[in-house]
Amino acid sequence: MPGKSIKKITVVGAGFVGSTTAYTLLTSGLISELVLIDINKSKAEGEVMDLNHGMPFLRPVKVYAGDYSDSKDSDIIIITAGANQKPGETRIDLVQKNTAIFKGIIEEVVKYNRDCILLVVTNPVDILTYVTYKISGFPKNKVIGSGTVLDTARFRYLLGDHVGIDSRNVHAYIIGEHGDTEVPVWSYANIAGIPMDKYCEDCHRCEDSLSRQNIYLDVKNAAYEIIQRKGATYYAVALAVKRIVEAIVRDENSILTVSSLLDGQYGLHDVCLSLPTIVNSSGIDRVIDVEINDNERELLIKSGNSLIDVIKTLKL
Repeated sequence: MPGKSIKKITVVGAGFVGSTTAYTLLTSGLISELVLIDINKSKAEGEVMDLNHGMPFLRPVKVYAGDYSDSKDSDIIIITAGANQKPGETRIDLVQKNTAIFKGIIEEVVKYNRDCILLVVTNPVDILTYVTYKISGFPKNKVIGSGTVLDTARFRYLLGDHVGIDSRNVHAYIIGEHGDTEVPVWSYANIAGIPMDKYCEDCHRCEDSLSRQNIYLDVKNAAYEIIQRKGATYYAVALAVKRIVEAIVRDENSILTVSSLLDGQYGLHDVCLSLPTIVNSSGIDRVIDVEINDNERELLIKSGNSLIDVIKTLKL
C-alpha cells in the first residue's frame, strides 16, 4: 500500500515520553523531518544533539529543536507535553493542570497548522484529546489520542505470557478510558481465532476467573507499578505512538484502540474514549461497532460517563 508521503512530524514535549518517541520515530525509517519543541529549549536542543549523533547509523532524517513556528506544515503533531503523573496520583488527577497547559499549546499549534493530524499522548489522554478537539476546531478525524493502544498491548502481552503463546497471536482489546475505568473485552478475546473461553477449557493451566481478574488488574495498574519503581513510563508508550504513526504514514487501515470523539456509539456522545478504530492517512477512518456482551457494555458506558462528568468541570 503506497500511503501518504509524510515528510514532517513535530513532537511537542521533550520529556521522557517525547524524547523516547522522537527516538523511536528516528529509528523507524518512516519520516524525513522531525522537530522537537519544549518549553525548556535547552533540553530539546540537548536531546536533538544526542539523536543527531546517531545519524550515521540510520536513514537520513532532518532533526532539530525549534519553536512553534518551526512546526509549520507538519503532517502529524504529537503532543506529549504536560505535568507528569506522580506516584499515587491518578491520570484524572492531572486533568486541571494539563488542560491549562494544553490551551496554550493548541493555540500556538493552530497558528501554523490547519491541515495536520493532532496525536495526543499526554494524560489524562481521553480528556486532553477532547480538549484538543474543542480548542483546535479541527475535524474529529484529525484529532487522535493514543488511548488504550498501550493497554491493549499490555493485555495481549500478559495473556500471551500466561498461556505461553507469542503475544502477536493473541487478539484482545482494552476499550474505554485509558485509566481506572478501562474495560477488558473478554468476549472478543481469542488466540489464533480460538475464543478465549474455548482455549481456557482446553488449557487447564489455571483457575479461569481468578486468573482473568489478576491479568486485568495487572494491565490496569501497570503504570502505577512502573512509576513506583522507576518514576515514569516511556518505552512502551513510545512504541505505541510509533505504531499509530506507522498506520497513518503507510495508510494501513489498521485497527487500533485509539481515542477519538464518539458520536452515538454505545449511546455515548461528545466524549473521547477508545474503541477499535480504523486508522489511515486521513486519521480516523471510522470507529468499529464491536459486539460486546451486556456486562462489557455496561462497564463501557460507565467509563464514558465518568469522563463526561470530568469534562463538565472543565472551562473550555
